[in-house]
Amino acid sequence: MSALDTYFDTLKAILEQARTSQAEALETAARQIADRVKAGGMLYTFGTGHGHLLALEIFYRAGGMARVCPVLDEKLMLHLSAAGSTLEERKPEWADLLLERYPMRAGDILLVFSNSGRNAAPVLLARKARERGVYVIAMTSMKHSAAVTPRNHLNLHLYETADLVLDNCGVLGDAAVSFPDGTMAGPTSTAVGAALLQAVICRVKELSLQENFEADFFKSSNVDGGDEWNDRLIERYAPLIPGLK
Repeated sequence: MSALDTYFDTLKAILEQARTSQAEALETAARQIADRVKAGGMLYTFGTGHGHLLALEIFYRAGGMARVCPVLDEKLMLHLSAAGSTLEERKPEWADLLLERYPMRAGDILLVFSNSGRNAAPVLLARKARERGVYVIAMTSMKHSAAVTPRNHLNLHLYETADLVLDNCGVLGDAAVSFPDGTMAGPTSTAVGAALLQAVICRVKELSLQENFEADFFKSSNVDGGDEWNDRLIERYAPLIPGLK
């Protein structure tokens, strides 16, 4: 079997494990998001390193919910300094800096993505947001997180700071395909994480129709009428979401 088939088979197995084992947590996540959107709350998303890809996964895209605000800083991403971002996410001061820029409050919801769930920035942001009354959902790998020690002064893992945990069911180290030379390749956290996220957002849309509350969704800007539809939502939400306009 080629590595192509091995990766797809591995990913398929992990996706199915996540879908079944996390079914209750996914329903709870959708319910919590729906209730807060219904009441006018904001859905914030945050991740460092490759986790920030998931923070952007449900932001400003076709079929995506409009009331989503990613918590972003270039130093915590990869494009300025990939190695530098690894060091930055270990610094405890990020939580306060980000909360100054993104004033989360009770009634909002925060999704935090960290595969290892050990570093200071995601752990402390989750803890401090929760202290403000924000409902915190952590997406992490429980296998990975349980196998490593926390790297923050609270001595906590991300899953220990959240109201709800979504396990991406990934393996320790994320890469899931082994090779004869002892190396690993094929991370699964982004692919599985994106699938879990989009499933939750689909359920939120379904709940909004069943319960008759407003939950604005973007259309593709590359279909007829898409620009006009999206422009209306951009005008509505630009005052609430930095970088939307």
